[in-house]
Amino acid sequence: MKVTKYLAAALLLIAPATFASPASDKDVKEENRLENAGTVIDEILNVPDNIPQDLLNKARCVIVLPSVVKAAFIVGGSYGHGVMVCRTGEHFRGPWGAPAMYALEGGSVGLQIGGQATDFVILVMNDRGAESLLHSKVKLGADAAIAAGPKGRDAQADTDAYLRAEMLSYSRSRGVFAGVSLEGSTLRPDGDANRKLYGREASAAEIITESKFHAPEAAHRLISRLQKASPELRP
Repeated sequence: MKVTKYLAAALLLIAPATFASPASDKDVKEENRLENAGTVIDEILNVPDNIPQDLLNKARCVIVLPSVVKAAFIVGGSYGHGVMVCRTGEHFRGPWGAPAMYALEGGSVGLQIGGQATDFVILVMNDRGAESLLHSKVKLGADAAIAAGPKGRDAQADTDAYLRAEMLSYSRSRGVFAGVSLEGSTLRPDGDANRKLYGREASAAEIITESKFHAPEAAHRLISRLQKASPELRP
């Protein structure tokens, strides 16, 4: 009888830790990615000669992939994980909303980044580009037009190349920030990461377009910095 009582007491003690709900036991790795993405975008936007302000004002979504390492390009597997944040509301015209996790995949895309970690930032410039990313894997350069983004305060952001592109991509490595081509690689919603982050099944489309999803605390720096830099869409 005493053994039974002791066993019951032990189970009561370990139950909260063992059977904690997924929503309260978020994956630390996903939150770290959100925090790292916030750091990357904050540092990049603090330099006026990086992303032109008029391009950021026109962007529907921003994708940040922190610390991509070249070693993964060699094996051609999944080599980059990050986050996409979009403006809310119809036609992506409202404030910046909850983040969805994304993965960048594919073989070599011609990057000369050495062995160091490289941050990538992608601006999604129109509704079609944003919608395509919400529902399926997108091959850059084939399913969606992408170009190396211009940089600097006086960059000519209204040239034909930039007007035709659905996405503009940038890289930062060893403090050097530049436009970079990502043609040939793919972007896809990271379903496992989204489920871990929100504690339930959550598609990228639901997270981005439905108000029932609220941004985790770890995304505060990322979203607030974008909101401060570009509070409204200016087509």
